[in-house]
Parts: sequence; structure tokens; C-alpha cells
Amino acid sequence: MTSNMHHLIGLRIIYDEADHLLDMGFRKDIEKIFAAIPKQRQTLMFSATIPDEVRQVCHIAMKRDFEYINTVQEGSEDTHSHVRQMHLVALLDKHFPLLYAILKEHIADDVDYKVLVFCTTAMVTRLVADLLGELNLNVREIHSRKPQSYRTRVSDEFRKSKGLILVTSDVSARGVDYPDVTLVVQVGLPADREQYIHRLGRTGRRGKEGQGILLLAPWEEFFLATAKYLPIGKAPVPSVDPDTKKKVERALSNVEMKNKEAAYQAWLGYYNSNKKVGKDKYRLVELANEFSRCMGLDSPPAIPKLVLGKMGLKNIPGLCSK
Repeated sequence: MTSNMHHLIGLRIIYDEADHLLDMGFRKDIEKIFAAIPKQRQTLMFSATIPDEVRQVCHIAMKRDFEYINTVQEGSEDTHSHVRQMHLVALLDKHFPLLYAILKEHIADDVDYKVLVFCTTAMVTRLVADLLGELNLNVREIHSRKPQSYRTRVSDEFRKSKGLILVTSDVSARGVDYPDVTLVVQVGLPADREQYIHRLGRTGRRGKEGQGILLLAPWEEFFLATAKYLPIGKAPVPSVDPDTKKKVERALSNVEMKNKEAAYQAWLGYYNSNKKVGKDKYRLVELANEFSRCMGLDSPPAIPKLVLGKMGLKNIPGLCSK
């Protein structure tokens, strides 16, 4: 690095989504980069939120007299304070029928509907998109497993369209501007309060009205305590008649088995990484197998032994290994 330092004269370094980089555990990497590059440089750091950890890194990365620029006008109202927010708590086996009922109800109420459905992982996103497609809804999907060219095309289509549902992972939670989103649905436990707010912020933009619905299982309800200062009301539970339930079950039976298997493993990995849910491994596996049954599977899919080892789930009853 030192021998090639002359190539870095006039270096400009930019950190976008600084809070997100730190949330993902890249602080040590950031510090190593700053230790290795010339002190004479221009450094720009962008962040949607300014928690203490971002301030600490600013003092490492910036000169003492760095300039702080706030682009939010004084007196401006945060998106999450004027978007109508609701939560709905239901057993896990009710989530797919309820999601379908929520979407059908919203479509009936707004001919120009434009909906974002956030899921916990890329593979769960694919599963939900497949399911809604089988239910004949106008749906697209975006997640990290799709190539960038595909994501760009679908993102542009959703940006310009009305009458469309975009099922997405957190790749759409930040840094994208979709005009006129009428509803944001978050299915399952958000990573944290900030991620909930970032997702919600895709609607109600530029002063327009919007709505957010958070769909949780009873054992995920603890999240509401972490978001207690947010105006999240209790949503009326949409009615799901037996015909709708059967329709959803038939649609699930048409989803490819490999996609269900991938969703199960991803779901298990996501909740295993949550400190509260993943603390009790035996209970975690029970919940994962409940999710498996929600997909219409008689028995949970097998997971590679190496993967189970990395998750710290070896020899936990209820898991199938291969």
C-alpha cells in the first residue's frame, strides 16, 4: 500500500449509508481503510440517521473541523409521524391468508394501488412473490439473489407503474425513491426499529398520504415495545373465509419445492441471528417447523450439516440434516 501511495494523491472517499454499514458490522474494516490511506483526502459520509456510533466514526474519519450538513429542514415532519401505521398480530399459520386478504382489500379500495411487501430474507421474498403470483396478483420481486440488471429493470418498472405489488427484501428499504406508494406491508420481525422506519419511509413521501401494516406472530410482538414511541395502532383483523384459506393452500402447493426448501433454511437463519428469538434453540426449531407447515410441507426440509454447524444448531431435535 505504501509503495503505491502516490496513486492516491487527491483521494476522495465516500461512505454512503454509514449507519447501515456499521449495523452490518463493518466498523473494523472502515477503521482499517482509514488507517491505510493518506490523511490528506476529502472524506464524505452520508447517513439517514446519526446514532452515536456514526458520530464516533466521524471523529476517526474526518478532520476536527469537519462540517455537518443536515438536509432535513427545521420543523419538517418525519415520514413515520404522518403515515398511518398499524400492526396485526396473528398465529404464523394465518400470515399467508391474512397477507392475501390485506392486499385484496387494499386493491379494492384504491384502483391506483402501489404496494411494497417487505419480507425477512431474499428466499422468503421469492416464496411470497411466487405465492402471490399463483394467486393472480400483479406482482414483481426484488432481492439480493437477483442480478443487478434485473433489479434495475424491475425497480424502474415499479417506479413508473400503478396497480403493482413489489415483494422485496431490505434491498429496497433504503436509497430508493418510489413515488406514490400507497401501502407498505412488513411481514415478520424487522431487524430493528430503524429498519422498520426505513421500510415505512417508502410511503408517505413528499407530504403525500401513506399507510403501513406490520404483520407479526405472537412471539414477535415484543418488537412493539422497542417501537413504543411510534404511533403504531392495532389493525382490525381482516376476515379470512374458508374458501380464501383453501385458495391460498392450493396456491402454495404450486410453489416449487426447491423454493420452499430455500425459504425454510433462510427463515431459520434469520431468526437464529435474532438475539431474542434465537436464544432458545429448541423453541427456534419448533417455530421454524411451524413455518414449514405453513408452506404446506408435511416434514421440514433437510439442511446441510455444515450449515447447521455454522448456525450452532447441530443435534437440535426436530431438524433434518443431509
